[in-house]
Amino acid sequence: MSHDTTIGIGAVHTVLPTVRTPLDELPEFAGLTPEEAEFARGSGIGTVGVLEDTTAGDLAARAVRGLLDRPDAPGGSARPDTLVLVGPRAPDVLLGSDACRVQAEAKLDGTFAFTLDGLGCTGSSAAWALGRDLLLADPSRQSVLIAHGSRPTGLDRVRYPVTVIGDGAYAMTLVRGGRPVLRAHRQETDGTFHDLFRVDYKQVPYYEWREECASPDRYRFELAMNSRMRLSRMVDEVLADAGVDKGAVATTLMQNVTASAYQFYETLLGLSVHPVCGEHLAAYGHLGAMDVVLNLDALLASGELAPGDLVLVLNNSPVAAWAVTLWEV
Repeated sequence: MSHDTTIGIGAVHTVLPTVRTPLDELPEFAGLTPEEAEFARGSGIGTVGVLEDTTAGDLAARAVRGLLDRPDAPGGSARPDTLVLVGPRAPDVLLGSDACRVQAEAKLDGTFAFTLDGLGCTGSSAAWALGRDLLLADPSRQSVLIAHGSRPTGLDRVRYPVTVIGDGAYAMTLVRGGRPVLRAHRQETDGTFHDLFRVDYKQVPYYEWREECASPDRYRFELAMNSRMRLSRMVDEVLADAGVDKGAVATTLMQNVTASAYQFYETLLGLSVHPVCGEHLAAYGHLGAMDVVLNLDALLASGELAPGDLVLVLNNSPVAAWAVTLWEV
């Protein structure tokens, strides 16, 4: 019996807020230092998507339920064999299981659920690569579902010197014969940056949680230089794996952190970042691991791509982790 070895996207469902708060109306904005306020104003973010009285787990479960209710969602034997929850910035519970909570709320009996954590924004890219590998490794598997909810770690949304956090969620499936097809993928981590950011959650209550950056200069210079060298090399490797060159790439997507990041990578890689990234950044802020999925889904829905077009997706995070994926429409 033959099995389809081309793995692609089955369906995507996103949850976005209808209420968006102007950047300078965020509760913490008046208390920012002049340097922090200048950073936020120059980030390219105009408004921040806010979903009140909810958690990352609430949002992920809502996205999964929304996807399973769609007419193009997998059904019958193709219902998800595996649920991969891309870890939020902070778990909703300790000792319990956010992934199994999402599974229960989505009524995915018989689905194996687990959390992929510790990779920040890059978690979504790692999850779809893992999902592809799981499907290829076992022909009896039909579908892998990936979900993530974006919420700030504590009350503050301004994450200096990185970005400003918005709320949202997504769920997506990887299936045999799905489109677009995952053509090539590379991912790397560097453990020397593992403690660059932290939250002292054991000593203070939730409402006093504050993210601390051990060294803003190390983030802006050392990590930026590391990202520059790695992503440049990884792009070349992914394109070589697929047997194509940069000229064959229809467009490039990445996560939405700051507007200056698009300019930095466009200059570095000689590839144009699609405007949909900046549009989502300006409207919703940074949505963590959701960014690349939202950008890809919106681009596919726009109708501007043709069958066979190649889309390069870059993803990186301050932990530090990097991923480059090539999708074929």
